[in-house]
Order: sequence, then structure tokens, then C-alpha cells
Amino acid sequence: MKEALHEIGLQGITVLEAKGFGRQKGHTELYRGAEYVVDFLPKVKIELVVEDNLVEQAVEAIQQAARTGRIGDGKIFITTVDDAIRVRTGERGVEAI
Repeated sequence: MKEALHEIGLQGITVLEAKGFGRQKGHTELYRGAEYVVDFLPKVKIELVVEDNLVEQAVEAIQQAARTGRIGDGKIFITTVDDAIRVRTGERGVEAI
């Protein structure tokens, strides 16, 4: 996915390790003879901020790179960012991205 986003001109990306569950709702495991439920599964959360004119290209690049056709391929949420400020320089808006 990183290469696919780089190919369309996106430079910045944030990757977070997270835990959660979706439709699969976790699973049960056996440890030393005791069964327990693993509710939260390891996940990767990827965040990026792009200019409005690159949103659809970014979505398409992510879908093509990440789609396996199986449960767990992930979701894409699109929200608006009101403003961005680069602390070091004071740049705002698109220049700060």
C-alpha cells in the first residue's frame, strides 16, 4: 500500500498498531488447559491527510493494494480536516500537508 500511495504522489503516512474487533468478534484459544476468549485482535491503523483532489486516487490505490477478498481487509473512513498547521514553520492549509 505504501508504494501504491507513493506512486500517486502522496508522501506522508502514519501507521499505528492497535487492537480491536469487527465482524469476526475475536476467537477462543486454549492456554494451559483453560479456554479463554481473545476479544481484541491486532490491527493496523493507517492515517493520511490528502488534498481534496487526491482523495479518490488515494482510495483506489488503497483498495487495489489491500484487497484480498477475505474478512479483515479493512475499512476506509473519509473525513474532512478543517485546517492543518506545520508547527515548525507556521504554514497552514495545503502547504502544511
